[in-house]
Amino acid sequence: MIQTRLGKPSDIKGVLQLQEQNLFRNLSIEELKNGFVTTPFTQAQIEEIIEQDGLFVGLDNKQRIIAYVFAGSWEYFSQWEIFNVMTSRFPKLSFHNVPITTTNTFQYGPICIHKDYRGQGMIYRIFETMRMAFVEKYPISVTFINKINKISECAHTQKLGWEIVDEFEFNGNTYIALAFDMTKSVLKKDSET
Repeated sequence: MIQTRLGKPSDIKGVLQLQEQNLFRNLSIEELKNGFVTTPFTQAQIEEIIEQDGLFVGLDNKQRIIAYVFAGSWEYFSQWEIFNVMTSRFPKLSFHNVPITTTNTFQYGPICIHKDYRGQGMIYRIFETMRMAFVEKYPISVTFINKINKISECAHTQKLGWEIVDEFEFNGNTYIALAFDMTKSVLKKDSET
């Protein structure tokens, strides 16, 4: 049976393996069409997010990591320049008439699901596990997606109900920024759960 839960140190090896299989720089042009992750995490960075209760994992019936999602404060994510670019744009952004700030939002993502488990409801399960852990602290979640990653954009906007709030350039790529109302459960949309 598939399960989702908060990540722990023993999950790091599996997270790193899944990351390498789906990292943008490791995929062919054809493979990129099936989705990818942009931000690589080191073991030390994963250890740090685990200490902050910001890693969530999905496991198959053999307890192998088949999905992960990161979630954390802007302070944690500031070690990657793209997130500093994002937060610098917050003063001009709002979501449902609420100003987007670094105190009422957190960074969600990346999310990665093993190719053999995509389209089977895992996105709803792992997202809901993360949402329940963060909803009391943050009313809004924010993330970015590379504009060429159409699979991820569709999964987030059409399946989960994220809304595009911004578009920006970074290192020669165009990204969309999205926001999500953390009070909304996504499980009711999933007929498989």
